[in-house]
Amino acid sequence: MDTSMNGKRVLVTAGAQGIGLAIAETFASAGAQVHVCDVAAAALDATVKSLPGVTASLTDVADDAQVEAMFADLRQRWRTLDVLVNNAGIAGPTAAVEDISLADWNRTLAVNLTGMFLCTRAAVPMLRKAGGGSIVNLSSVAGRLGFPLRTPYSATKFGVIGLTETWAMELGPAKIRVNAILPGAVSGDRIERVISAKAEALGIDRDAMRERLVSKVSLRTMVSPYDIANQILFICSPAGQHISGQSLSVCGNVEHLG
Repeated sequence: MDTSMNGKRVLVTAGAQGIGLAIAETFASAGAQVHVCDVAAAALDATVKSLPGVTASLTDVADDAQVEAMFADLRQRWRTLDVLVNNAGIAGPTAAVEDISLADWNRTLAVNLTGMFLCTRAAVPMLRKAGGGSIVNLSSVAGRLGFPLRTPYSATKFGVIGLTETWAMELGPAKIRVNAILPGAVSGDRIERVISAKAEALGIDRDAMRERLVSKVSLRTMVSPYDIANQILFICSPAGQHISGQSLSVCGNVEHLG
């Protein structure tokens, strides 16, 4: 099975931490040239030091000017692009719908959907110039299941599925494949923050909230960031050359959220 990415040019948004860092490491290990962007300067510095050859830019994907500046640099550096991994996203508020502020709603949509649109819009001409490639959008199991107390997040993750299916049809004739990955509970700092917020909102203990979360997974486990990264590598590699328009869950089979 050929999962090599030798010489391929890969952009990973929010690539200096968590799932994004695992994706960047995995592609670099497969021989790709990798550029990451992130909003965390310290994390970017650490990533560049730990992954020789990986380049980076401080970029808020929800800011059109910052996205364009990053792609202007990439066009000068690489000219073409083979893979875009739209990983950037935020959890948004944990609250009943009547208690969610418009500012929190707008910010969640700006990062999780508008940011994905801005990066894809800028990447497609580079992918076309390369003769095709792959776009992977990070959705969530909250993009196929309702998620009480997480209205903005769930709305955006359902939206990512719509973007993925639309772009797969639109870009397929240009040999650009588009897929979505739907992680479940991924071990790390982010899920711990989500567990704390959900426990507080429900008035229960954090350990009880963690146990409740895992009990809804058929395999009774969280997944690793590298489980996500390995699936993305597979679908972007020659081994996944005919996979497009799909929403692939990597979650241990989350049965329901709540």
